[in-house]
Amino acid sequence: SLSCRLYCEEEKDPKRRSCQTVLAQALDVVVRSFAPILPHLAEEVFQHLPYKKDSQGVFRTGWINASSAWKKPGIEEAIEGACAMRDSFLGSISGKNALEYEVVIVIEPGLLFELMEALQAEETSSVSQLNEIMMASQTTLLSELPKETPADANITKGTFLINLEGGDICEESSYKVIALPLAKAKCPRCRRYTSDSSSTPCPRCLKVIAGKGST
Repeated sequence: SLSCRLYCEEEKDPKRRSCQTVLAQALDVVVRSFAPILPHLAEEVFQHLPYKKDSQGVFRTGWINASSAWKKPGIEEAIEGACAMRDSFLGSISGKNALEYEVVIVIEPGLLFELMEALQAEETSSVSQLNEIMMASQTTLLSELPKETPADANITKGTFLINLEGGDICEESSYKVIALPLAKAKCPRCRRYTSDSSSTPCPRCLKVIAGKGST
């Protein structure tokens, strides 16, 4: 999902820029962490950071200072819940290519559903944070099992315990995960199965390419 954001999104797209921000913050924390025991390596890394011009060096800029903006209530639980569902999905396809599938996640209305909506506002998406975590070509988030679900569909059931605000909010929610093979072709640019033809980029990639051509 990181590679898709970095190499497939438009250069100044918020998804791509936010990914770069996270990678830069992670590198900063890691380098400062090992600086006391590997000072020369840490200093060399800092001197070669392309986005830090005229850097004073790792030892003159203080210790790790993570911004409170990174601490958003519910985000950790949302990611952990999505990862649990991803494990259910990947387990149900037995080592097959996850990109060849659409994932349908069914959660009854409640806190877990709201957390997943924070990762995917649309009902169906191929570019949402939830879909990136699921590692599929497309993810659909529903509050009830669709009526057109095939009778032989492989439905995996699971539960996830949400623990917020130090245990003040505690709720166990059940979910269902359905893996549906996609009939579309693989996009030659982003490699997801969201294109009408194997020789033509998908709609998302066509939009990005068109945007590059107009700049």
